[in-house]
Amino acid sequence: MNNKIATDFKKNIFRRPDSRSAHTIKQETKPLKVGIIGLGKMGLLRSRYIMEQKDLELQDICDINSERASIFPDLRFYNDFRRLIDSDLDIVFVCAYNNIAPEIVIQAINSGKHVFCEKPPGRCIEDIEKIIEAERSHPNLKIKFGFNHRYHYAVIEAKSMVDSGKFGKILWMRGVYGKCGGIQFENSWRNNSEIAGGGILLDQGIHMLDLFRYFCGDFKEVQSLVTTSFWNIPVEDNAFAILRNDKNQVALIHSSATQWKHRFTLEICLEDGYININGLLSSTRSYGDETLTFARRQFEDESFAFGKPREETIFFDRDDSWSIEINEFVESIRKKKPIQCGNTNDALKVMQLIEEIYLNGQMK
Repeated sequence: MNNKIATDFKKNIFRRPDSRSAHTIKQETKPLKVGIIGLGKMGLLRSRYIMEQKDLELQDICDINSERASIFPDLRFYNDFRRLIDSDLDIVFVCAYNNIAPEIVIQAINSGKHVFCEKPPGRCIEDIEKIIEAERSHPNLKIKFGFNHRYHYAVIEAKSMVDSGKFGKILWMRGVYGKCGGIQFENSWRNNSEIAGGGILLDQGIHMLDLFRYFCGDFKEVQSLVTTSFWNIPVEDNAFAILRNDKNQVALIHSSATQWKHRFTLEICLEDGYININGLLSSTRSYGDETLTFARRQFEDESFAFGKPREETIFFDRDDSWSIEINEFVESIRKKKPIQCGNTNDALKVMQLIEEIYLNGQMK
């Protein structure tokens, strides 16, 4: 972590939470004690929202870089994740590299800790199957994976509209999730096949595939092309796939590291209309404004402008997805409720899709 990131983080982490975006549940007992393993970008981001959650107390942190202990001078710091897992904690947040995250999750579960783990849930299906095996041995513990896109307000609104049936059933979906790479892109650990396990599809496209499943359930048929088109990396920089389920609903995804302009688009076409999500609120705002545009189907007997139905657009100016996601996790623990989104079944199913796309696409 460079000095600028550390300085900016310290300025923001201890600020007074905005009551409009701090999602908390009623505190029933003492706060749950939390440890974070991995203090990279995601570990620091998660720590901010953990500290805003009144029912959580951040107690321990762990990173292989000892210099990061200075970010949290009042917390216990470990270089070895095993020591953190063995400490007196209720929850472990795993924000480590893909190649080590599954092992940490399993050890934490076997040590009696609830676990929140960043996506991807592993590098392969076998990683998830081992996690599920540990989960079965500890049915009272909760495991949740970080698929925060489900908690963006545009997605929440779109899901509500789809579930209401006002536009009929979904016919097809089309999703584009792309970023521009950057000067240091080729040197990123995310493009190291041994550490990451995959490229842009596993790193970013996994969110779009999770949303496909969120709206349409499981897909049985996969056709794909996976390529390394531009970057000098051992993993894919573009993935194209067409998916179909047993209800004949089709979803198309393009996951790209050669978009050159950050882009997020999810189009949902239904029997009687359409819902389009464009843009995605992020810390950099590089994906543009987050909007949801919808319209009812109109043929020439209903409209003076054929093929141009009357549209409505909703704009969203806050991203509370991180806090909503953590709040749901805490509520599941406190109220002993099943994890609804980002559970081990979601992790397994999306990893099965990714493996099918890789195998079918035969990266060249």
